[in-house]
Amino acid sequence: MGVSLKDIAERAGVSLATVSNVVNGYRPVGERTRQRVQQAVDELGYSPNLSARHLRRGRTGLIALAIPELTNPYFAELAEIAIREAAGLGYTLVMENTAADGDAERLLLDGSRRQTIDGLILSPVRVGRAEVLDRRAGNPLVLIGEGVYDTPYDHIAIDNVAASHAAIRHLVAIGRRRIAFLGAPPGDDRQSAQLRLRGYREALDAAGLPFRPQLVARTDGFDRTEGRRAMGDLLALDEPPDAVFGYNDLVAIGALRALTEAGRRVPEDVAVIGIDDIEDGRYGNPTLTTIAPDKEAIGRLAVRRLVARIEGTPVTGPLTVQTPFRLIRRESTGGPTT
Repeated sequence: MGVSLKDIAERAGVSLATVSNVVNGYRPVGERTRQRVQQAVDELGYSPNLSARHLRRGRTGLIALAIPELTNPYFAELAEIAIREAAGLGYTLVMENTAADGDAERLLLDGSRRQTIDGLILSPVRVGRAEVLDRRAGNPLVLIGEGVYDTPYDHIAIDNVAASHAAIRHLVAIGRRRIAFLGAPPGDDRQSAQLRLRGYREALDAAGLPFRPQLVARTDGFDRTEGRRAMGDLLALDEPPDAVFGYNDLVAIGALRALTEAGRRVPEDVAVIGIDDIEDGRYGNPTLTTIAPDKEAIGRLAVRRLVARIEGTPVTGPLTVQTPFRLIRRESTGGPTT
């Protein structure tokens, strides 16, 4: 037989209603009483039936995290953080891979894809602001990433323009003058790429360096393969770059491979920096300098805001948060192995 709330009430010498208030967080309880109840919970090894609790409140206990690239280590690391945070708040997080497909994103927004979730965390790529505003699903929504701005929903992201500034300032500080941007998309459908490209151009201008269109390498995707291919195109120029700023770490890692194959030394001939601080970058040869977003802050805050909305906790909003980032200098720009 499992331990019941009645068992806890008898052990703690309080009413069943008091135990329910403590365990379920319904109403404030005096600290001394709360400690007595918690001691009884610990002694008896009580484990709450979260499914039953959610059902009593008309919820499923499920929240979804929808990301565009399941194989991208950045999103995998972010998902792990979100799953851990959701579990700590009594929710199960399920994954949705949209594959950066507009139809998949729209289905999630209007609730057609999954009707059994209490709320959704979405990293949009193809849908725009108008489609987010027109969503028919009534459950709470939190946006992450840079795809859509200015909506009545909580939005958690980094400042991509400022992150690009930091990357270019670092390359300029170590003496680089022909700095390439690796990973520009062919269109305007990836807002984060456009913001990072904008930051790149602004930082060049601030450093008194000319913008050279031939040093902007277009890619069809943001993975190692495209980074390697595009870096090869840059090396074929009459005046190749002496530094490369990759749209993300995966693109930058692909560039490192192309440089090795071409016999170019890193960072002596070409310095390389990325964004994301994925684990792969810490173990390559050379290790990769990167702009590291605070993934812990993004994942935890997105889940906390969503759960607060689901449970009706009084919160300000909608909240737009630009989470911190930092430059981590490693071997690819002459720093230490870290």
